[in-house]
Amino acid sequence: MSVLSLTLFLAIIFLTLLITYLSSKKTKNASDFYTAGGGLTAWQNGLAVAGDFMSAASFLGITGAIALIGFDGFYMSIGNLVAFLFLLFLVSEPLRNLGKYTLADMITARFNSKKVRGMAAVNTLVISIFYMIAQLVGAGGLIKLLLGIDYWLSVLIVGILMTIYVIFGGMTATSWVQITKAVLLLCGSFILTFIVFAKFNFNVTYMFEHVKTATPLGEKFLHPGNKYTDALDMISLNMSLVLGAAGLPHLLVRFFTVKDAATARKSVVYSTWFIGAFFIMTIFLGFGAAAFVGFDKIVAANPAGNMAAPLLAQIVGGEFLFAFVSAVAFATILAVVSGLVLTSASAFAHDIYGQIIKGGSMTEKEQVLVARIASVGVAIISILLAIFAQTLNVAFLSVLALGIAASANLPVILCTIYWKRFNAAGAITGMLFGLVSSVVLVLLSPNVWNPVPGAAIFTGDPIFHMANPTIFTVPLGFLGVYLGTILSREKANEEAFAEVLFKSNTGYGISSAKDH
Repeated sequence: MSVLSLTLFLAIIFLTLLITYLSSKKTKNASDFYTAGGGLTAWQNGLAVAGDFMSAASFLGITGAIALIGFDGFYMSIGNLVAFLFLLFLVSEPLRNLGKYTLADMITARFNSKKVRGMAAVNTLVISIFYMIAQLVGAGGLIKLLLGIDYWLSVLIVGILMTIYVIFGGMTATSWVQITKAVLLLCGSFILTFIVFAKFNFNVTYMFEHVKTATPLGEKFLHPGNKYTDALDMISLNMSLVLGAAGLPHLLVRFFTVKDAATARKSVVYSTWFIGAFFIMTIFLGFGAAAFVGFDKIVAANPAGNMAAPLLAQIVGGEFLFAFVSAVAFATILAVVSGLVLTSASAFAHDIYGQIIKGGSMTEKEQVLVARIASVGVAIISILLAIFAQTLNVAFLSVLALGIAASANLPVILCTIYWKRFNAAGAITGMLFGLVSSVVLVLLSPNVWNPVPGAAIFTGDPIFHMANPTIFTVPLGFLGVYLGTILSREKANEEAFAEVLFKSNTGYGISSAKDH
């Protein structure tokens, strides 16, 4: 274990705990706990959204993917960036105008139905826990490789820290941890990109010419088709990336942390710039890893290429930059999982317990207490599942989370705002179709079944041969919405639709997270 690496890791932990301590003094009611009192500015929330979205998978995974498979790895960068245009134009402003604390609040603004709220909360819990397990497994593997700590202890450390952030600091602490992590990640990526670009003599043409001979792929490195040979699978992957973000609960709740829809829209613009700059830098990092680390060393460290960025930092910047990049990756994981814990706890405490079980008759103090208890429960479940998932291929968890978000949440969000005839039955059916189809098709896919022993969770031939089913499950989600609506005897409440349409576009009657 490097003393420098350990020192920087401890510094990150100390800084985030200090943020949590200071935030705990400002967390006095449910609004503070769930939404930071709606007090974040546009640039602060933009950085926090960027911090939520620039996960360890983005920093470590995309850099490694570009280094190993070239152009096909770039799909992940461009797909993630385009997702924010979708958020900007169709989702962020109406969501902020209609919601209060959770995604279910927004949907039930039109349907005063406990069943709809319960289904939306279940979707939130499923997506968040699957996403969190993947992050925790990645954290365990990363810290084990970097610091030599046992896998189970690594997962436990991250799990305890994320729980502390949420219990004591709520959304305020989570937001500032994400802002801090985003700044560190952008700075670290910029430093590494600058050094790599300098080694290419600040010449983009020379960089592209060099990588043609730097990997076993040769000139194919700069062309598509190195990994995604099936065009349908490639389109499906990009659908997950573009549409999945617009349905991810831990990302959507960030729009409730600002005072109004205009600020929510501005925060998406800020986050798009931050994320765009970051994903452009991943191209330089991927090319640099391919050129200076080498294919064999990247694969030897991690077959998926997840250690490409830290290895590049070590080669071009020495031990300090290696330790710094590794610590930033650790901060990245802490920030993302704390956001996921808070989102899950909010869904349980506010939606399931507060609104469905207690019928809304809870004091803010009781609601925050239940949310803190739920945070512990969610963390324990996620830690235990992550420990048992150590030897499994967890790629399907991320695919599943994005797939459910795009298939179960997005159709309902859009129809809530834009379809006059839409009713509660359609909302429930749409969410069920999206959830069940995503889970079933992923369980039947090559992510779970592979004829090569050890290559997937189970040995055998997959029944569904596409790695990503989103191209089928999103239409199924919309189909569920349509069939549930037209086959139901329930009539659409046109007055409720008119009110939702008016409020979603104007924000009338909504001033802050505290009073709407």
